[in-house]
Amino acid sequence: MRLKESARRSDPNGRHGGDIKGILQHLAYIKDLGATTIWINPLLENNMKKYSYHGYSTTDYYRIDPRFGTNEDYRSLSDSIHRKGLKLIMDMIFNHCGSEHWWMTDLPSKDWLNVFREFTRTSYRAGTMTDPYVSDYDSIKFLKGWFDQTMPDLNQHNPFLARYLIQNSIWWIEYAGLDGIRQDTYPYSFKDFMAEWDKAILTEYPGFNIVGECWLTYPSGVAYWQKDAYNRDHYNSYLPSVFDFPMYDALRLGFMENDGWNTGILRLYEILAQDFSYHDPSHIVIFADNHDVNRYLSSQSDDVHKLKMAMAFILTTRGIPEIYYGTEILLKTDKVEGDGGKRVDFPGGWTGDSSDAFMASGRTTAQNDMFHYLKTLLTWRKSKEVIHSGKLKQFIPQDGVYVYFRYNDAETVMVAMNNNEKETKTLKPGIYDEFLARFHSGKDIISGKEINDLNHISIEPKSVIVVELRNK
Repeated sequence: MRLKESARRSDPNGRHGGDIKGILQHLAYIKDLGATTIWINPLLENNMKKYSYHGYSTTDYYRIDPRFGTNEDYRSLSDSIHRKGLKLIMDMIFNHCGSEHWWMTDLPSKDWLNVFREFTRTSYRAGTMTDPYVSDYDSIKFLKGWFDQTMPDLNQHNPFLARYLIQNSIWWIEYAGLDGIRQDTYPYSFKDFMAEWDKAILTEYPGFNIVGECWLTYPSGVAYWQKDAYNRDHYNSYLPSVFDFPMYDALRLGFMENDGWNTGILRLYEILAQDFSYHDPSHIVIFADNHDVNRYLSSQSDDVHKLKMAMAFILTTRGIPEIYYGTEILLKTDKVEGDGGKRVDFPGGWTGDSSDAFMASGRTTAQNDMFHYLKTLLTWRKSKEVIHSGKLKQFIPQDGVYVYFRYNDAETVMVAMNNNEKETKTLKPGIYDEFLARFHSGKDIISGKEINDLNHISIEPKSVIVVELRNK
């Protein structure tokens, strides 16, 4: 089989030559950082003419793209990941396929795709799916419009296609021993089918997890898509997890803005205050950036202090944290057109690279500092049930200081962040006594410093402390 696009690393939006073997060679790096699970962008065959390096234009749902390796290579990767004590998430796309998919030359049925008389692009307005006043025109355009000219929209109401997609997922779970699935553009597919798919997977594998990309900017819109949601139309998606896009927006602005009545760090507080929208906030995936948006460091004018604050927050608040590759070595968004700048090569993965960031000796002092910061938090939280499933209580930010507690019957952790640019802040006595009055001391797990007087806790500008509280 002839592949239509070869690697050309000089093109930021083209294929660069990375493969499964390269991931295998660097699993120890991921393990050492403290990560527990690996989500890889789609590795299925994308035999398109150009710009399909991202993997979201599938041309064969049962075949790993030969440029990455073989099906056996993928299964070996899964085995190696599990031997390291890590888990593997597979990225899937049911809304659309690639226009070069083999079935496009002879569609199995006339209604295999959603088509219009002329090319019609989706509106990308996912809110139409929960709008109680939506017009048929807007609903149909969003659901049946094509994501792009090279991405034919699949009609999951065709019973044979629906069965095909469900069986394909079960096959990959069995074949590769998957631990989870990330479903792309979740609301863009027919929601009754997506509920059927989720239910079929979770009936077969009750402990399995699935996270859906529901890119909406308000909590109620995202919450609609999580299983057992409190929906007026009684829709149940059976989807266990959703991405917290509203918090992503709050994080992007919260540390940049001056603190005001509804700006700055208060944005984080306000998003959490709307968690009543969700059936299970603990299963929301919280993140600061991903492959579709500018890197967090670049969005903060390259201020590492703000990056550290964001990382400390997502690793200590409710939900499941996701960290985009390269965050630990301060990767930035390149100033190039297209998504290639958001998905730059990791230094050291290719012959001829000027540095090898997989090794401490190949990283700068600043990169090693960031790597150590994330490793400290990630390694610590692994054994902290209080962070994974403990309760959360937050206090309204005052003077740029935001404090919240994670607690259960066994442990209590205080997280305090100072959003002021230059001023060190001391926690005001009395405000937090409902927690602090029960403890005598603590330890900041980031700096390692002991805190012997809980009545005088200081936080440096643009920084976070994560304090394990003690009764001794």
